[in-house]
Amino acid sequence: QGQLVESGGGLVQAGGSLRLSCAASGTIYSRAAMGWYRQAPGKQRELVATITSGGTTNVADSVKGRFTISRDNAKNTVYLQMNSLKPEDTAVYYCNAGSLYQIETMTGLRYWGQGTRVTVSS
Repeated sequence: QGQLVESGGGLVQAGGSLRLSCAASGTIYSRAAMGWYRQAPGKQRELVATITSGGTTNVADSVKGRFTISRDNAKNTVYLQMNSLKPEDTAVYYCNAGSLYQIETMTGLRYWGQGTRVTVSS
């Protein structure tokens, strides 16, 4: 059974930075595209960023220029570097793995974890 573990969240002031990590078991990591999602209170979960197994990345327009997704193949870990944080970035952040189609459509994803909470104060 594969597993994903998110970490790195916390409380930060507006304008600050955080780096989230998503550690994956090797059986998941080597084959999968990976995605970061977030869910703010009272809102639906939304896709924030994706990275393919080959390293092609994409980020949502709402975070473009501020967030960067990357992966470290030696550590089976995907990162989300978040800069210039805004109060509206406050959410629980999750990662998941699958085909790029599954990641982009949020269908058939199997590895939802507890997420990591990010709170941005104004």
